[in-house]
This record gives sequence, C-alpha cells and structure tokens, in this order.
Amino acid sequence: GVSNMIFRSAVPDIKIPSLGVYQYATRNENGIDDNKPVFIDAVTGVELTFGAFKRDSKRLAAGLQDKLGLKKGDVVAIFSPNQVDYPVVFFGIIAAGGIPTLASPQQTPKDFQAQVCDSTASVIIAHPLVLATALEAAKNCEFPVSKIFLFGGEEKDGIKPYTDLLGDREAEPVVFTEEELKEQPAFLCYSSGTTGLQKGVMTTHYNAVSNFEQNKAFEEPKMHSNLVFMGLLGATVVVIPKFDITLFCTTIQKYKVNIAHIVPPIIVLLTRSPVARTCDFSSMQVFISGAAPLSKSLTEECYSICQVPIKQGFGLTETSPITHLGSNSNPVDGSIGKLLPNLEAKIVSDDGKELGYNEPGELCLRGPNIMKGYWNNKTATDACFDSEGFFHTGDVATVASIISKTDENGNFFIVDRKKELIKYKGFQVAPAELEALLLTHQSVADAGVVGVWTDSEATEYPIAYVQTKPNIEQTDELKKDIEKYVADNAAPCKKLRGGVVFVDKVPKSASGKILRRQLRDRAIEDYAKMNR
Repeated sequence: GVSNMIFRSAVPDIKIPSLGVYQYATRNENGIDDNKPVFIDAVTGVELTFGAFKRDSKRLAAGLQDKLGLKKGDVVAIFSPNQVDYPVVFFGIIAAGGIPTLASPQQTPKDFQAQVCDSTASVIIAHPLVLATALEAAKNCEFPVSKIFLFGGEEKDGIKPYTDLLGDREAEPVVFTEEELKEQPAFLCYSSGTTGLQKGVMTTHYNAVSNFEQNKAFEEPKMHSNLVFMGLLGATVVVIPKFDITLFCTTIQKYKVNIAHIVPPIIVLLTRSPVARTCDFSSMQVFISGAAPLSKSLTEECYSICQVPIKQGFGLTETSPITHLGSNSNPVDGSIGKLLPNLEAKIVSDDGKELGYNEPGELCLRGPNIMKGYWNNKTATDACFDSEGFFHTGDVATVASIISKTDENGNFFIVDRKKELIKYKGFQVAPAELEALLLTHQSVADAGVVGVWTDSEATEYPIAYVQTKPNIEQTDELKKDIEKYVADNAAPCKKLRGGVVFVDKVPKSASGKILRRQLRDRAIEDYAKMNR
C-alpha cells in the first residue's frame, strides 16, 4: 500500500515479542532435541549440539561475570572467522548481560585497534590465526593482555583459551526490561563509513528479534538471515571458516544442505567451476543472494548449471539486517523483492521530495528493525535520520508498479550502490580511506578512488586516479609501486585491483568534493582499455 507516497509491506504487521536475544534464541519453539547438532564445522566435522550450546554459553557467562567482573552493558570483542563455537561465545557474552562487538578477521591492526577503542571493549576473544593482529592492536592502545582469550582450546604465546573461563556454574541469563530491550545493543557490528572511519551500529535486542519475526512472517520456507541464529531455530548450520568453491560444493553434497547464503562473486565461481558441474545439488531448495545487485544473465547461467533457484534480498547492518526479500513463488529478475512486514519506505529526490512508483531516489526506511543509532556518535546518527524517523540508506532505488500480468506492484530495485562505498566481494571499501593512504606515498600529490565493476568477478574493484608531484616521471613502474604501497598498508580487500591511472588533476566540485560520478563513468572506459 501507499499513502503520501509511503510504501508499506503487503504482509500485515506482526506483533514483536518482548524477549531478549538470548531468550528468543533458546525458547525452542520448534521443540528441537538437546542432542541435535545445530552447528557443524565443514572442515573438521566437529559438532555443537543444542544442549551443549545452552550449557557452554551459560558457563561462559558465569566465567565472564565471576572471573572478569563483566557487568551489564560491558563490551567484548570477538575477532574471528566463522567457527563452530562462535555462537557459544556470542550468546555467552549476551547471557552475561554484555554486548559482543564483531570484528572481521580481514582487519589490519589499525582497523581492529580503532574498533576496540571506539567500542570500549574490555575483553577480546580472538582466533589463533589473527592473534598477532590482536596483540599488536592491544599494544598500541594499552589494552591489558590478560583480557585477551583464544578460540581453539589451546594456549598460544601465553594467551589462554576462552574455555579456561567456563565456570562450574551455569549463569542465569540476564533478563532485560521492556525499556532495556529497546535501549541496550544486543551486539555492535561496525559499518565502514564513507569518511573511512568505521561506526558502531547499535542493534538493540528489540531490533534483532523484530528482524527474525519479520523474516519468519514473510514467506515459507522460513529464511533466516543471521546464521548465528539459524541453528537455534531448528536448522543445522554447516560452518565454512573461509570460502573455497570446492569445499562449498562438497559440503552441500555431504551434508545435504537446503539453503545457502551467498554473494554474486560466489555465483560467478559456481558458473565457472568444474566442481559445480559434477556436484549433486539436489538437496538445495534455494540460494539467497545479497550484498550486490545480481544480473538476470548470471542468475540464468547459474540455474542452468546447478538447477537451484536464486532468491535476492536486501539489507544493511543498520537495518538488522534484512528489509526486502524476493518472493519464492513469483520472483522478479533483478529485483531485491518486497518490504518485510512492519516496515515503511519512501523514495526521496535529492531535494527532499517524496517520489512515486518508477522514479529513482534515495531509499529511506522506518520500522522496528532500524538501528537505534551509531555507538557514541550522535552526529552520524542525526545525519542519517530525518524528522519523521526515517533512516536514509544512501542507496538509490525505485519501486516498480505492475510490470506484467503475473506480477503485482511493490517490487523494489536498487539502481545505484551506496553513493560512495566500493563493494568488493561483500567487503565494504571506503574510498576516502584509500585516498588518505595514497596521499602518504612520496610521489602522490592528490588522488581519487572509485569502484569499477568487473564482469569477470561480478564485483567492484577499487581504481585510483593519481595526480603526481611536479617533476615525477609517470611510468608503469611507478603505477606498480603505488599498487604495492596500498597492498602493503591496507587490508587485502582494499588492494587497487582496478589499477592506477595518472591524471593532471583530480576532478573536484567548488566545495572541494571529489566528483566521483565523473571518475566512475571514466573508470569504465579506462578499466576496459587496460584489460583489452
């Protein structure tokens, strides 16, 4: 429905239960047995049962309270790839009344340090693979090493495993009042700001529980976006620590997987990988694709090989995360689908007018799953909410009216990526951060970075436009040196995979803003030229 050009979900609103995330995840509506494995490690075959999950998360909560003095509202950083016991740590912190902040294992010491400091984390639980990064970050911000613990059950470099914290008692999980459910973050994910500074997104207990209920009400088979929770709703989640196409295919076959959450670059690999052609995908009901627009041709190519329908969705960290899902029964190619229940949307022009069907403008959203705001950052929070309480996403979208006889209106399409961010394979890369880094290179006077789409990988690559200092010779060696400089000083996902282009001047507006659209249009040609 529409009124004053506010778009609403076709699904009626639902009542959101007043439950904390821990209570919601363990209420076990589907009556699963304590012996049922809810998480399995695809590589080692190690299983975590529902009963062990409940027991260990409550024992960890007890240890955090008794041994480390963790209090309600304290923050604990989890720095790790997907792990079979990640949920124990995540929910253990929540049961103790704490707030987990989740850090990607891709982060550099500088990024991780910024997140630890900004989130005011008092404890770190890290994977052995990234322990060196954690220790370096801790050293730089005077974080006590005694408050760092490890996944994996073994001591390393004098750092003890988190399993040493498991108490003899099982803590009573902290229960939050109705007010607290809407106030206290259940967890803090960090979203790359276009300014390059990451912002902590406050997803309250109410936000998170709302989003599960919204997803559940939308359509069968029940899709659940957040994998940490999926297992607790009666599914078994098979965890792959680092993506590998062969492992992905063999895991589906071995464990008879029904649903997989993927991103377009994985779909590209499925269409190219010889493994995918011989793999038995018959157990699969659906691939759910998010994080980037997906073309019709890629969808069809993947379907012809795997015979698995692909359903698109849309969401943001700030929206806890899912806001739109494609229909199973009637998917519309290229569309992110329709609004989930309890959500309202408006499409706004650059001058703030509300637009109707088929007109592109900024997607703005209001509903129970929209974050409370950015952690300790009122300025950023105020900047993205308007006076009506709508969250401005920065994504440009249209809402389609009826396309064909079989289609109903209300399908949303994303027209343009978030105005600035470069999306590389599900990682967000802030151009401003790379520009700042490039300016520290001895030969660089000025720089502008944009994303350029590559069909071969179905993702965006960062490409840099560089103005060199006077009397510097613009050679291919210098280009390579600049690329290497970025590779040495930034996270792997931020490499200048699109290359370096020398320019006389980086185009800027009167107020000094880099004219990225101009560079983006130019990049398409430049990148094609470099790759002929």
